[in-house]
Amino acid sequence: MALRDLPNGAFGRIAEMPAKDGCAERLEALGLRVGKVVEKVSGMPFHGPVTLQLDGRQIAIGWKISSSVLVVPLAPSGGAAGRHE
Repeated sequence: MALRDLPNGAFGRIAEMPAKDGCAERLEALGLRVGKVVEKVSGMPFHGPVTLQLDGRQIAIGWKISSSVLVVPLAPSGGAAGRHE
């Protein structure tokens, strides 16, 4: 599923990134890479940015870019902190 389609508040593990280009390098610099778990905090309407929680910080990426990052949705964890490692 595309990262943009992950429900708000849901966690996903990054399964596929865009082909190596300037966009992929920028995403890696932000900490997004295959195998990383992210939480989708919000997605703005009308193709606005998608906000993610990653490594204790929030980042926003464009809607089009979030369409090219594929994730595997993770089931909610039962822990109080809701951590996915």
